[in-house]
Amino acid sequence: MNTKNVENISNAQLIMQKEILSFNEALVYLDVSASFLYKLTSKKAVEFTKPNGGKIYFSKKDLNNWMLSNTSQSKKTLETEILKHLKKNNNG
Repeated sequence: MNTKNVENISNAQLIMQKEILSFNEALVYLDVSASFLYKLTSKKAVEFTKPNGGKIYFSKKDLNNWMLSNTSQSKKTLETEILKHLKKNNNG
């Protein structure tokens, strides 16, 4: 294993232990480009803080909420929900 891989693993382990992430740590955590993350912050699509008007920081909880915000249900889940709704309307 080369030193770059060891460094990447160390950085990933450090990020996993933290609750608040810097902009660069958030890039690694989300696996997105800097321009994409800047767009998210400018659109206010993801929560962030900017203490004293300086660097941007993110709560890992807020990043997780953003990643899970547009859930797509499976076909099976949708079928189950439709059947429940139909049974409810037929019995009521």
